Amino acid sequence: MAKQIQAIRGMNDILPEQSGRWQQLEHVIRSLLAGYGYSEIRMPIVEQTDLFKRSIGEVTDIVEKEMYTFADRNGDSLTLRPEGTASCVRAGNEHGLLYNQTRRMWYMGPMFRHERPQKGRYRQFHQVGVEAFGLNGPDIDAELILMTARLWKQLGIAEHLQLELNSLASNEARASYRQALTDYLREHSAVLDEDSLRRLETNPLRVLDSKNQAMADMLAAAPKLSEYWDDESRTHFQGLCERLDAAGIQYIHNERLVRGLDYYNRTVFEWVTDSLGAQGTVCAGGRYDGLVQQLGGKATPAVGFAMGLERLVLMLENAEAFKVPREVDVYIAAVGDVAELPAMALAEEIRDVLPNLRVMLHCGGGKFAKQLKRADQSGAELALILGADEVAEQRVTVKYLRQDKPQETLAFAELVEVLGTLVVE
Repeated sequence: MAKQIQAIRGMNDILPEQSGRWQQLEHVIRSLLAGYGYSEIRMPIVEQTDLFKRSIGEVTDIVEKEMYTFADRNGDSLTLRPEGTASCVRAGNEHGLLYNQTRRMWYMGPMFRHERPQKGRYRQFHQVGVEAFGLNGPDIDAELILMTARLWKQLGIAEHLQLELNSLASNEARASYRQALTDYLREHSAVLDEDSLRRLETNPLRVLDSKNQAMADMLAAAPKLSEYWDDESRTHFQGLCERLDAAGIQYIHNERLVRGLDYYNRTVFEWVTDSLGAQGTVCAGGRYDGLVQQLGGKATPAVGFAMGLERLVLMLENAEAFKVPREVDVYIAAVGDVAELPAMALAEEIRDVLPNLRVMLHCGGGKFAKQLKRADQSGAELALILGADEVAEQRVTVKYLRQDKPQETLAFAELVEVLGTLVVE
């Protein structure tokens, strides 16, 4: 017997029993983004490797250790996208979408990072990214956060999420802070773990992100970035906080929130939860005003966020607050050979009249009891039964599978009226 081939570790199948929750989540997100005036953009999943080296930063964990990079047949270095913002900026520059314009865009799809797989953290994972270009004030930052807060309410998980904010200030202010932080960390190098010692020489702000409890007291006493903010960044952050306060959005100013990508400046934020164990960040983003120019475009202010769909699905499963619609509304059973063709014709006629109704036709024959069992397993509300008598009388027997109601035999016009109550727009 041939060896069975299995999926690559950390790259998971989404099975039919799971996909309904994904589809409903995606539908809610799409509707929300359309309601805020954001348009979808779709980018390829493979890009030139230099795109991510130039945007994310060559000394980040993503570029150094996690990217899926390979040489194609022409010898070009290509990479499966580890995140979407750089691809979105590349597409915007390439197609002239950004310069001297305002754009609100979003995308959805798989990303790839070679990490140690664990619950909520996979090597192929799915993100929704939202990006706004050409807007410099704190109002657009606030809109993105309000948008995510509205999504949590619609999903019924708002009580499980906490917003954390910080400002990385300007590049100049951050450079001054970086030097002060590096000097402080070197004074306490005996306390630093191996990973932090490496980051000390490459990206010292990332040391603040350490979860090592042995370093907690030392990091708590480290210099604070807010002490190095320039006036413009301070005003921007205060403007954001004022807008969130006015909207009733609760938040924590987390001085150690720095994000893991080099392109961020000014506003950074994360929505975090304690319901997913170690993988507590569900949605994160911030401003990246220099990235468009860094990737060859004209200077353009920009801000955005990304949310992980796997983690949201886990939260929905844990909270049991999100109702997944049934996959099948009506199951049609045919009793005897004489009813098979009329049953198929009935299914198509119903789909013509009620195109949003989900109709499953029994295929493969079998005894009537088996067909009713299949009907019940499908999750349908109703079973429509056609036998020799129904065919002769041009009527349909309706069996209620989820309600305590007697079955009834109806003409087609009466049947359409009953089925119309099941349609989900």
